Amino acid sequence: MSNQDLTRFAERYMSQWNESDPEIRRKLIHEIWAPEGTQTLVDPPVEIREAAANLNFAVPVLLVRGHDAMEARVSRAYEMFVAPGEYIFEVGAATLLPTGLIGLPWSMVSRADGSVAGGGYEVIGLDSDGRITSDHQFIEGVR
Repeated sequence: MSNQDLTRFAERYMSQWNESDPEIRRKLIHEIWAPEGTQTLVDPPVEIREAAANLNFAVPVLLVRGHDAMEARVSRAYEMFVAPGEYIFEVGAATLLPTGLIGLPWSMVSRADGSVAGGGYEVIGLDSDGRITSDHQFIEGVR
């Protein structure tokens, strides 16, 4: 995958999170994700970890699988962070990792002053058609 291909992939990936039109968002998800693609939230929010610990459970895996679940996930993130007009998601430079995976940093940026309110890093695996089969999301402090 060339640097240009990585940049295009990163831009398309991030566009789904910022897209206001539900039909365009759905189309992007179907184009970007394999039908059974998964996203795993690697470090669930502290409230979830604490609730599990209080019940003597291991930290639960937070995972979505498939187009419908991914659409619900992306739409909810859009509703929470982008739709109110406070933030926008921005992508950093994608990196081809030695294992053939893609590393993708991102930030949640204030529209008002450009400050970074949070962010994270995705480790993404693709199928032979270039669609996402796995996405492990690591989130850094979202305020």
